[in-house]
Amino acid sequence: MSTESSVSAIANMKAEQLPIPDNKLHGWTHFLGLYAGEHVAATEFVIGATFVAMGATTMDILIGLLIGNFLAILSWTLITAPIAVQTRLSLYTYLHKIAGDSMTKLYNWANVLIFTVISAAMITVSSTAVRLLFNIPAQLDWYPNSVPFVAVVLAVGAIVVFVAMYGFNAVAEFSSICGPWLVVMFTSGALVLFPALAESVLGRTQLLGFADFITIGDQSIWTGINSNGEPGIGLLEVIGFAWAANTITHFGLIDMALLRYAKKSIYGLCSSAGMLFGHYVAWIAAGIMGAGTAVLLKSNIAELDPGDVAYQALGLSGYVIVIVAGWTTANANLYRAGLAAQAIFHNHSRQKVTLTVGCITVVIACFPFVFSQMLPLLTYAGLIVVPVGGIVFAEHVVFPRIGFTRYWLTYRKMNHSTPAVASWIAGLIFGFGLNAMNVMSFFYLFLPTWLFTIVCYTLLAKSYGAAEKYPVEEEKERELNVAIKEYQAKQALSEGEHVQDISNFTKTLQVLAWSSLTLTLVLALNVMFRSPDLGTYDTNAAIFYTWGFVFTISYFATAYWVLRRKKALNLHCAD
Repeated sequence: MSTESSVSAIANMKAEQLPIPDNKLHGWTHFLGLYAGEHVAATEFVIGATFVAMGATTMDILIGLLIGNFLAILSWTLITAPIAVQTRLSLYTYLHKIAGDSMTKLYNWANVLIFTVISAAMITVSSTAVRLLFNIPAQLDWYPNSVPFVAVVLAVGAIVVFVAMYGFNAVAEFSSICGPWLVVMFTSGALVLFPALAESVLGRTQLLGFADFITIGDQSIWTGINSNGEPGIGLLEVIGFAWAANTITHFGLIDMALLRYAKKSIYGLCSSAGMLFGHYVAWIAAGIMGAGTAVLLKSNIAELDPGDVAYQALGLSGYVIVIVAGWTTANANLYRAGLAAQAIFHNHSRQKVTLTVGCITVVIACFPFVFSQMLPLLTYAGLIVVPVGGIVFAEHVVFPRIGFTRYWLTYRKMNHSTPAVASWIAGLIFGFGLNAMNVMSFFYLFLPTWLFTIVCYTLLAKSYGAAEKYPVEEEKERELNVAIKEYQAKQALSEGEHVQDISNFTKTLQVLAWSSLTLTLVLALNVMFRSPDLGTYDTNAAIFYTWGFVFTISYFATAYWVLRRKKALNLHCAD
């Protein structure tokens, strides 16, 4: 391929089709913040309460969630990150390269479905906080039984849709500062409600050791008995769910879009910020908050929604955590759904397509079953996407090791991949067939489904030309990749270098932001460990509710101010 033709080919490619250039790569601290922000969300309220309702035991939760989340971290590190770093491409671009148009369209439809449902669940969760302001009863049925609640959902949903259409960048920036605050608030909520739990079980508000924690957990939180009064799930089920909860992003390779910006594949370990602080700590904290709220309200955890739990644990800050966590998660997923839909209906603008998808999402959000069934919905979503991850893994990792040719479909100039489409369909039949036959735990179905799809795709691709050699086409591919690197290097020279804001004023704002979080946690610890009786508990809790809300406002004000100053500085330098 000549230099002129290479430059012409690159110029005609969209930015998304090109690998991420070296000057756009990020260090490990970027991904720690990214995963902490994304995986501490409104879903944690729902999932934490679900483990209680499903009847896990305390030790199963403590050990099972640790093992399951560790397996998830390894999945990101050993499967997703290496493919992302080696290709520097998103899954959508890579999939189009190896499977053609028809497979990509089918996959986009699947993403529209999955992200629409997740967005709807988050809108419903945010609405549970708003409903408390209007004394609307909790929605515990699969359908809405309150017209005012539907009105709240429509209002909250309209804001989410509008922002996803026009203001997503601002929300994405705002979301980046939510992670540390969410971790602190989940932890604080559990600490604040623990004395009430201790009083109900032990007859005293303070714990004398770890054995007391286990006793309280076994008797009032993770009792081993499900909501139907039957023996609940065991250790293997807890491990399986913690591992399977994010199969969309690691085995399903959605997070190639994030990790293609990583300097090294080992940065997949940064997912631990989301798994250990987000899922492990937040799920346990959510269970404690749910059980504590049930004690205070003399109710059952199954009769509570996230709004009830957050308000009892955190006071006015509880409104903020449910609304913000649900809002930011809903916006991100609705934006993804809009992008996937726009790729299908490419003749229409992203805004119009997002509006259409958003209207459907808001209607779904009116039905509370969406968020109450979040755990199985996430697992089913993973089962739908995992076969696609298996196809990409086979093409990228397996093929070179067995002498097959990577990108054979592109080299043959084909737009449709029968092996890919057939393997995905076969994988879905296999996975959901195993579920119907009940031959293994629901939470582990993704693993044999992934392996089955890899074998299926490998065998089918061989018969369609993957085992053949394409030396001329491979040489052209190498030349194009070299030309792309040279082109991007020239582009990088013309771009302004990122400038770090090290001014004393910005440093002062950062200190104020982190001080707000630290003081919030100190007040929560004061409630937990310095409440020898219920009278002291009430006083300490009242102080936490008041000042915790003040520190919440302080944190967001100063942290967002820092964010805007850094952005303004780099925009000025670019000019």
